[in-house]
Amino acid sequence: MSVISNIRRPVEKEMAEFEKYFSNTMRSNIPLLRIVLNYILRRKGKQMRPMLVLLSSKLYGNIEEPSFVAATLIELLHTTSLVHDDVVDDAHERRGAISINALWNSKIAVLVGDYMLARGLLVSVDKGRYDMLEIVSEAVKAMTEGELLQLQKSRKLNITEEDYFSIIRMKTAALIAACTECGAKAVTSDPDILQNMKLFGETIGMAFQIRDDVLDYEANGLTGKPAGNDIKEKKITLPLIHVLDKCDRSTRNEILKIIRTNKKSSAEVRRVVDLVYQYGGIDYAVEMMHLYRDKALAILDTCPPGDANDSLRQFVMYTTSRKK
Repeated sequence: MSVISNIRRPVEKEMAEFEKYFSNTMRSNIPLLRIVLNYILRRKGKQMRPMLVLLSSKLYGNIEEPSFVAATLIELLHTTSLVHDDVVDDAHERRGAISINALWNSKIAVLVGDYMLARGLLVSVDKGRYDMLEIVSEAVKAMTEGELLQLQKSRKLNITEEDYFSIIRMKTAALIAACTECGAKAVTSDPDILQNMKLFGETIGMAFQIRDDVLDYEANGLTGKPAGNDIKEKKITLPLIHVLDKCDRSTRNEILKIIRTNKKSSAEVRRVVDLVYQYGGIDYAVEMMHLYRDKALAILDTCPPGDANDSLRQFVMYTTSRKK
């Protein structure tokens, strides 16, 4: 049994119900839209975000329709962000399959993303869950701001460690925090619980993104990308930020010169990767990731025990040890 299968075991039956609920929201009478939506449904990923919603609900109550509304709203938002990201990045692949913009075109991809976002808004309005709509709208706002801040900093290559944490808090952690907060909101209105679950999701999100950024420096054959892909794309993440802060001026200038180069040779990329290891960039990033991991586990210590708590604990550990 895979790690994810084991984690989702306490909500296995509810995940199957969620999938039916989600499919019903993706229906349309427009033939082209129906074809694209079916394509999206067929290439679903691990569905970690709806799983987090349902586990967060189960932690504090019984999973009923409000939890499915929350999971559907989150999954529609997440899928929208992936479709739009592929357009922004001009990416031709997503999860090993051809992206929507590559298979059809960017205009269709943007419109399909808009449709899914609208469906998410309507699901919450139809069920009178304006509270969940507010949580998710805040996440969308944060994700957009984070993306724009990263673009601004990437152009000038002047990203600081503080900038980095602000960006990943907005781009990645905000949506995962919305998962755990909405999941709890489906079963309780206790403000202390909701704040605690929001913080729990945020800490997972921070650890998750740092792990992603460390993985980019590890050539393990599982990610589908060679080591240093972020370097090729001029993305400066925590391991490299630490090195730029610690190395001498000559080495810093050498690194920045390579990063600025549009077409980097494999030797140049390898040189930056080697410097990141040499100056302890990976060790530092892993140390910071473990701080967030431990913070998430400490929050779970204050939550009710049971299968859901055990699964969320496994999820935290999976987040920081995964190989892809």
